[in-house]
Amino acid sequence: MTAELVLDCRALIGESLLWVPEEGRLYWADIKAPSLNALHLATGETKRWRVTSEIGGFALDGAQHALVALRHGLFWLDLTTGSAELTVPSPYDPALIRFNESGCDSSGRFWIGAMTDPVDGTPTGKTGALYSYTGAAGLRAYPDFAHITNGMAWSADEANFFISHSEERVIYNYPYDIAQGKLGPRFIFVRHTGEGIPDGAAIDRLGNYWCAMHGAACLHRYAPDGALAEVVHLPVSKPTMCCFAGDGLKDLYISSARDGLDAATLAREPLAGGLFRLTPEISGLPRHWRVAR
Repeated sequence: MTAELVLDCRALIGESLLWVPEEGRLYWADIKAPSLNALHLATGETKRWRVTSEIGGFALDGAQHALVALRHGLFWLDLTTGSAELTVPSPYDPALIRFNESGCDSSGRFWIGAMTDPVDGTPTGKTGALYSYTGAAGLRAYPDFAHITNGMAWSADEANFFISHSEERVIYNYPYDIAQGKLGPRFIFVRHTGEGIPDGAAIDRLGNYWCAMHGAACLHRYAPDGALAEVVHLPVSKPTMCCFAGDGLKDLYISSARDGLDAATLAREPLAGGLFRLTPEISGLPRHWRVAR
Protein backbone atom coordinates (compact mmCIF):
# COMPACT_ATOMS: atom_id res chain seq x y z
CA MET A 1 0.00 0.00 0.00
CA THR A 2 1.08 3.52 -0.76
CA ALA A 3 -0.19 6.47 1.24
CA GLU A 4 -1.42 9.43 -0.81
CA LEU A 5 -1.56 12.99 0.43
CA VAL A 6 -5.14 14.18 0.97
CA LEU A 7 -4.49 17.58 2.55
CA ASP A 8 -1.24 19.47 2.97
CA CYS A 9 -2.45 21.07 6.21
CA ARG A 10 1.01 21.23 7.81
CA ALA A 11 -0.37 20.54 11.26
CA LEU A 12 2.00 21.03 14.15
CA ILE A 13 0.52 17.92 15.77
CA GLY A 14 -2.44 16.55 13.83
CA GLU A 15 -4.42 14.13 16.02
CA SER A 16 -7.78 12.64 17.08
CA LEU A 17 -9.17 11.83 13.63
CA LEU A 18 -12.93 11.30 13.80
CA TRP A 19 -15.21 10.40 10.88
CA VAL A 20 -18.80 11.69 11.07
CA PRO A 21 -20.67 9.95 8.22
CA GLU A 22 -23.86 11.93 8.82
CA GLU A 23 -21.93 15.06 7.78
CA GLY A 24 -19.49 13.48 5.36
CA ARG A 25 -16.72 15.17 7.34
CA LEU A 26 -13.48 14.00 8.83
CA TYR A 27 -12.61 15.98 11.95
CA TRP A 28 -9.20 16.28 13.59
CA ALA A 29 -7.33 18.36 16.13
CA ASP A 30 -4.11 20.28 15.68
CA ILE A 31 -2.96 20.05 19.30
CA LYS A 32 -0.40 22.83 19.31
CA ALA A 33 -1.98 25.22 16.76
CA PRO A 34 -4.40 24.85 18.63
CA SER A 35 -7.58 24.16 16.67
CA LEU A 36 -10.38 21.79 15.76
CA ASN A 37 -10.55 21.12 12.02
CA ALA A 38 -12.85 19.43 9.53
CA LEU A 39 -12.56 18.22 5.95
CA HIS A 40 -15.60 17.40 3.82
CA LEU A 41 -14.37 14.37 1.88
CA ALA A 42 -16.64 14.84 -1.15
CA THR A 43 -16.10 18.56 -1.72
CA GLY A 44 -12.71 19.21 -0.14
CA GLU A 45 -14.18 22.04 1.94
CA THR A 46 -12.23 22.69 5.15
CA LYS A 47 -13.21 24.41 8.38
CA ARG A 48 -11.18 25.50 11.40
CA TRP A 49 -12.18 26.51 14.91
CA ARG A 50 -9.45 28.12 17.01
CA VAL A 51 -9.29 27.22 20.70
CA THR A 52 -7.40 28.79 23.59
CA SER A 53 -4.95 26.02 24.57
CA GLU A 54 -3.74 22.57 23.52
CA ILE A 55 -6.63 20.38 22.39
CA GLY A 56 -6.10 16.82 23.55
CA GLY A 57 -9.33 15.32 22.18
CA PHE A 58 -12.94 16.00 21.31
CA ALA A 59 -16.38 14.57 20.54
CA LEU A 60 -19.55 16.01 19.02
CA ASP A 61 -23.14 16.20 20.23
CA GLY A 62 -24.84 16.17 16.82
CA ALA A 63 -26.27 19.65 17.42
CA GLN A 64 -23.42 21.88 16.24
CA HIS A 65 -21.36 21.62 19.43
CA ALA A 66 -18.06 19.90 20.18
CA LEU A 67 -16.84 18.87 23.59
CA VAL A 68 -13.15 19.81 23.48
CA ALA A 69 -10.58 18.66 26.02
CA LEU A 70 -8.25 21.63 26.55
CA ARG A 71 -5.43 22.05 29.04
CA HIS A 72 -7.68 23.87 31.52
CA GLY A 73 -10.72 21.62 31.27
CA LEU A 74 -13.60 20.38 29.12
CA PHE A 75 -15.34 23.07 27.09
CA TRP A 76 -18.41 23.08 24.90
CA LEU A 77 -17.40 24.70 21.62
CA ASP A 78 -20.23 26.19 19.57
CA LEU A 79 -19.44 25.25 15.96
CA THR A 80 -21.69 28.01 14.67
CA THR A 81 -20.28 30.95 16.61
CA GLY A 82 -16.86 29.61 17.69
CA SER A 83 -17.51 30.54 21.33
CA ALA A 84 -16.48 28.11 24.08
CA GLU A 85 -17.91 27.55 27.56
CA LEU A 86 -16.20 25.67 30.39
CA THR A 87 -18.19 22.70 31.65
CA VAL A 88 -15.59 20.87 33.81
CA PRO A 89 -12.25 22.31 35.01
CA SER A 90 -9.16 20.17 34.62
CA PRO A 91 -8.81 17.57 37.41
CA TYR A 92 -5.01 17.91 37.52
CA ASP A 93 -2.42 20.70 37.75
CA PRO A 94 -2.62 22.25 34.25
CA ALA A 95 0.88 23.66 34.64
CA LEU A 96 2.18 20.08 34.56
CA ILE A 97 -0.39 17.92 32.76
CA ARG A 98 -2.88 18.25 29.92
CA PHE A 99 -5.49 16.04 28.29
CA ASN A 100 -4.29 13.79 25.48
CA GLU A 101 -6.23 11.25 23.37
CA SER A 102 -9.95 10.59 23.45
CA GLY A 103 -12.70 8.30 22.24
CA CYS A 104 -16.42 7.64 22.67
CA ASP A 105 -18.17 4.35 23.26
CA SER A 106 -21.59 3.59 21.77
CA SER A 107 -23.41 4.77 24.91
CA GLY A 108 -21.93 8.27 24.61
CA ARG A 109 -19.22 8.05 27.27
CA PHE A 110 -16.35 10.32 26.34
CA TRP A 111 -13.01 8.85 27.43
CA ILE A 112 -10.02 11.16 27.82
CA GLY A 113 -6.43 10.35 28.66
CA ALA A 114 -3.69 12.63 29.93
CA MET A 115 -0.11 13.55 29.17
CA THR A 116 2.75 14.91 31.26
CA ASP A 117 3.54 18.20 29.49
CA PRO A 118 4.79 20.99 31.81
CA VAL A 119 4.14 24.48 30.49
CA ASP A 120 7.65 25.62 31.37
CA GLY A 121 9.30 22.44 30.10
CA THR A 122 10.68 21.46 33.53
CA PRO A 123 10.85 17.66 33.89
CA THR A 124 8.42 16.17 36.37
CA GLY A 125 7.47 12.70 37.50
CA LYS A 126 3.77 13.57 37.67
CA THR A 127 1.40 11.49 35.54
CA GLY A 128 -2.23 11.95 34.66
CA ALA A 129 -5.07 9.47 35.02
CA LEU A 130 -7.71 8.18 32.63
CA TYR A 131 -11.15 9.80 32.69
CA SER A 132 -14.66 9.37 31.33
CA TYR A 133 -17.37 12.00 30.98
CA THR A 134 -21.09 12.21 30.34
CA GLY A 135 -23.41 15.07 31.16
CA ALA A 136 -25.23 12.90 33.69
CA ALA A 137 -22.25 11.32 35.45
CA GLY A 138 -19.77 14.17 35.08
CA LEU A 139 -16.04 13.47 35.04
CA ARG A 140 -14.90 10.14 36.53
CA ALA A 141 -11.28 9.10 37.12
CA TYR A 142 -9.81 5.62 36.65
CA PRO A 143 -6.46 4.32 37.98
CA ASP A 144 -4.68 4.10 34.64
CA PHE A 145 -1.64 6.39 34.88
CA ALA A 146 0.71 7.16 32.00
CA HIS A 147 3.15 9.84 30.88
CA ILE A 148 1.46 9.82 27.45
CA THR A 149 -1.93 8.18 26.85
CA ASN A 150 -2.76 7.16 23.27
CA GLY A 151 -4.24 4.46 21.08
CA MET A 152 -7.83 4.31 22.36
CA ALA A 153 -10.03 1.85 20.45
CA TRP A 154 -12.76 -0.71 21.09
CA SER A 155 -13.41 -4.17 19.71
CA ALA A 156 -16.52 -4.63 17.56
CA ASP A 157 -18.61 -5.85 20.51
CA GLU A 158 -17.04 -3.27 22.85
CA ALA A 159 -16.01 -6.06 25.21
CA ASN A 160 -12.39 -4.92 24.95
CA PHE A 161 -10.90 -1.44 25.28
CA PHE A 162 -7.38 -0.77 24.00
CA ILE A 163 -5.08 2.00 25.20
CA SER A 164 -1.38 2.63 24.77
CA HIS A 165 1.15 4.11 27.17
CA SER A 166 3.35 5.61 24.50
CA GLU A 167 6.44 6.45 26.51
CA GLU A 168 6.44 2.99 28.10
CA ARG A 169 5.84 1.48 24.60
CA VAL A 170 3.06 -0.78 25.83
CA ILE A 171 -0.45 -1.26 24.42
CA TYR A 172 -2.94 -2.61 26.98
CA ASN A 173 -6.22 -4.44 26.55
CA TYR A 174 -8.90 -3.89 29.20
CA PRO A 175 -12.03 -6.06 29.43
CA TYR A 176 -14.83 -3.51 29.08
CA ASP A 177 -18.36 -3.48 30.48
CA ILE A 178 -20.28 -1.27 28.07
CA ALA A 179 -23.39 -1.24 30.27
CA GLN A 180 -21.55 0.17 33.29
CA GLY A 181 -18.52 1.77 31.65
CA LYS A 182 -16.24 -0.33 33.85
CA LEU A 183 -12.73 -1.56 33.10
CA GLY A 184 -11.62 -5.05 34.12
CA PRO A 185 -8.03 -6.12 34.94
CA ARG A 186 -5.79 -5.07 32.07
CA PHE A 187 -3.28 -7.25 30.29
CA ILE A 188 -0.48 -6.46 27.83
CA PHE A 189 -1.61 -6.67 24.21
CA VAL A 190 1.68 -5.46 22.65
CA ARG A 191 5.07 -4.59 24.09
CA HIS A 192 6.91 -2.62 21.40
CA THR A 193 10.71 -2.86 21.35
CA GLY A 194 11.58 -1.33 17.97
CA GLU A 195 11.83 2.18 16.59
CA GLY A 196 9.18 4.76 17.42
CA ILE A 197 6.38 4.75 19.98
CA PRO A 198 2.74 3.60 19.66
CA ASP A 199 0.40 6.52 19.04
CA GLY A 200 -3.22 6.71 17.83
CA ALA A 201 -5.01 3.63 16.52
CA ALA A 202 -8.02 2.14 14.73
CA ILE A 203 -9.52 -1.35 14.50
CA ASP A 204 -10.70 -3.06 11.32
CA ARG A 205 -13.68 -5.40 10.94
CA LEU A 206 -11.51 -8.49 11.50
CA GLY A 207 -10.19 -7.18 14.80
CA ASN A 208 -6.76 -6.03 13.61
CA TYR A 209 -5.35 -3.08 15.55
CA TRP A 210 -3.76 -0.44 13.27
CA CYS A 211 -1.34 1.80 15.15
CA ALA A 212 0.57 4.91 14.06
CA MET A 213 4.21 4.48 15.07
CA HIS A 214 5.30 8.00 15.96
CA GLY A 215 8.95 8.54 15.06
CA ALA A 216 9.18 5.39 12.92
CA ALA A 217 7.50 6.57 9.68
CA CYS A 218 5.06 3.67 9.56
CA LEU A 219 1.85 2.03 10.66
CA HIS A 220 1.80 -1.33 12.42
CA ARG A 221 -1.06 -3.74 11.96
CA TYR A 222 -1.36 -6.07 14.93
CA ALA A 223 -3.43 -9.24 14.66
CA PRO A 224 -6.13 -9.88 17.29
CA ASP A 225 -3.60 -11.93 19.29
CA GLY A 226 -1.13 -9.01 19.35
CA ALA A 227 1.28 -10.43 16.76
CA LEU A 228 2.77 -7.92 14.32
CA ALA A 229 1.09 -8.77 11.00
CA GLU A 230 2.08 -5.88 8.72
CA VAL A 231 4.21 -2.74 8.50
CA VAL A 232 3.09 0.06 6.17
CA HIS A 233 5.76 2.67 5.45
CA LEU A 234 4.82 6.35 5.27
CA PRO A 235 6.47 9.48 3.80
CA VAL A 236 6.53 11.21 7.20
CA SER A 237 8.41 10.21 10.35
CA LYS A 238 5.74 11.29 12.84
CA PRO A 239 2.37 9.70 12.03
CA THR A 240 0.04 10.33 14.93
CA MET A 241 -3.27 8.54 14.37
CA CYS A 242 -5.29 6.55 11.86
CA CYS A 243 -9.04 6.36 11.32
CA PHE A 244 -11.27 4.47 8.89
CA ALA A 245 -13.55 6.83 6.98
CA GLY A 246 -15.54 7.30 3.81
CA ASP A 247 -17.97 4.99 1.99
CA GLY A 248 -17.90 1.53 3.50
CA LEU A 249 -15.03 2.55 5.81
CA LYS A 250 -12.67 1.29 3.12
CA ASP A 251 -10.07 4.05 3.44
CA LEU A 252 -7.67 4.56 6.31
CA TYR A 253 -6.78 8.21 6.97
CA ILE A 254 -3.57 9.10 8.79
CA SER A 255 -2.66 12.34 10.56
CA SER A 256 0.91 13.45 11.20
CA ALA A 257 3.06 16.05 12.95
CA ARG A 258 5.86 18.45 12.07
CA ASP A 259 6.40 19.85 15.56
CA GLY A 260 9.99 19.36 16.74
CA LEU A 261 11.44 18.60 13.31
CA ASP A 262 14.51 20.64 12.40
CA ALA A 263 15.01 22.38 9.06
CA ALA A 264 17.00 19.51 7.56
CA THR A 265 14.33 16.97 8.46
CA LEU A 266 11.56 19.20 7.13
CA ALA A 267 13.47 19.49 3.86
CA ARG A 268 13.44 15.67 3.62
CA GLU A 269 9.79 15.51 4.75
CA PRO A 270 8.02 18.42 3.05
CA LEU A 271 4.64 16.77 3.68
CA ALA A 272 5.11 16.47 7.45
CA GLY A 273 1.94 17.49 9.25
CA GLY A 274 -0.20 16.42 6.30
CA LEU A 275 -3.27 14.21 6.16
CA PHE A 276 -2.84 10.98 4.21
CA ARG A 277 -5.00 8.11 2.94
CA LEU A 278 -4.46 4.49 2.00
CA THR A 279 -6.80 1.60 1.23
CA PRO A 280 -6.20 -1.64 3.12
CA GLU A 281 -7.67 -4.94 1.96
CA ILE A 282 -9.86 -4.99 5.08
CA SER A 283 -12.42 -2.29 5.84
CA GLY A 284 -12.71 -0.72 9.26
CA LEU A 285 -15.02 -0.48 12.23
CA PRO A 286 -16.89 2.80 12.78
CA ARG A 287 -15.58 5.11 15.49
CA HIS A 288 -18.31 6.50 17.72
CA TRP A 289 -18.38 10.28 17.79
CA ARG A 290 -21.42 11.38 19.80
CA VAL A 291 -21.05 12.34 23.47
CA ALA A 292 -24.04 12.17 25.83
CA ARG A 293 -24.86 15.67 27.08
